[in-house]
Parts: sequence; C-alpha cells; structure tokens
Amino acid sequence: MLRYIVRCVPLRKCPAVAMSSAKYPDVSELRIPYRSSNDIFDVGNLVSKNPIKQFEAWFNEAREVPNIGEVNAMALATASKSGFPSVRMVLMKGYSQQGFTFFTNYESRKAGDLEENPVCSLMFYWDPLKRSVRVEGTVERLPEVESLQYFDQRPRQSRLGAIVSRQSTALENREVISKKYQELLEEYQDEEKNIPKPAYWGGYLVRPTSMEFWQGQTNRLHDRICFRKLKDNEIIDSKYTHQGDEDWVFERLAP
Repeated sequence: MLRYIVRCVPLRKCPAVAMSSAKYPDVSELRIPYRSSNDIFDVGNLVSKNPIKQFEAWFNEAREVPNIGEVNAMALATASKSGFPSVRMVLMKGYSQQGFTFFTNYESRKAGDLEENPVCSLMFYWDPLKRSVRVEGTVERLPEVESLQYFDQRPRQSRLGAIVSRQSTALENREVISKKYQELLEEYQDEEKNIPKPAYWGGYLVRPTSMEFWQGQTNRLHDRICFRKLKDNEIIDSKYTHQGDEDWVFERLAP
C-alpha cells in the first residue's frame, strides 16, 4: 500500500508579489470641483443645431480664456488595420462645414494607420471651462495645393523642421537631427530663398460622422449632447432624438 506524505512549506515571496506590495502615491482621492448643478448644458443651451457651428461657439469662448495654452490642441486617435490603437496630441489648423484639418509627416505612424484604416477620433479638452468636444469621422488627404499653401505660411524654422524629421523613425542620437537642422539653417540663411515642401509632409481632413459636446458637473452627472449623421431610412423617436440641421440628429446621453 502506497503512502503519500504531504509537507507544508512556507510560501516565499516572488519578485512580482514583492513589487505589488510596494507603496505608491494614493491618487484615488484626487478630485476637484467642476460646474455646479445650476450651471448645466442642455438641449436648450445649444447655440446651433449644426454641430460645427456649436463647436465654433465653444471654440471661440475657449480662445478668450487665458489659462488655455493651445486652444487648438487635440488628441488624435487612430488604429492600424488590425485594430491596434494609438493616440497623440496634434494641432487643429482649420475647420469648416467639411470638417477639421491637421498636418503631419506622411511617413509617421499616425499616417500609416490612416492609410490602412482611414477613420479616426479627435478630442478637444478645455480644462478651465470643464468642456470637451469629441469627434469621430472618416479621413482623407488634403489636396497637394492646400498642403503647399499652408506649408508656405509656416515659420521658416518649422518648415526646416518638417524637412529634417522623418517622423517616427529610429535615431542614433539627438545630434543627428541637430546637425541636419544646422546644415539647413546655413543653406537657407537667405530669407529670400524658398524652402520647398517635402513630398512626405501634408494635411488631412477629418469629416465628422459624430460630434459629442461634454460639460463636466461636480456631482459627476455630466452633460453630454451628441450629434450624429442620420442613418439611411432611420425612423427617429422624437422623445430621445431631435432633428438637427441637414442630415444631423442629436441626442442627450447619460453621463
């Protein structure tokens, strides 16, 4: 008859367990007040039933706030063909009824994502106002003439920087681009000499399919009004969905 002896051995802490017990700053209580429950953003507070015009109203208001450093700064989220996401901050350089424009290096990761998967999401956040605007839409390259027009109005240093940077590629060290930049400064020290736009640099247009306007509340019952394109043959329930301008509808969303 076989007998088995079970011996209890004290558990030893592995490195992973030891790391998990390390003390990190407690951030769970970080909280600041937003807007009061008397200061809401509801359907009746819309400046327009056109989301671009509503954006313009908020954008112009944000431009008047000194504590907002770059009112046109926006997060740009893209995804590869396989669906792997990435996000970064860029500067919005124009908006119209067509959508929002920005410029970048066509060899960058964001550009690679957009070539494979031409959709994206944008987000503006203006902290002093406790407001954000989130945009989802399709993306297309701007015509070359528009990219050239914008490039030529950029500061000379910015134009030279666009030539130097092969964005997102690995560098041996910082000196590589510093040296190249200095060489270009010397080559184009004559301000009358034209700086050519590199073929790998240009703009994109984001055509919105939805735009959400968010205003934060201290009680976390945040205000959210979302515009979206009306779907083909969609029948809307006027209790929840309101007709906007042209083919836009808008709804109030739960926080």
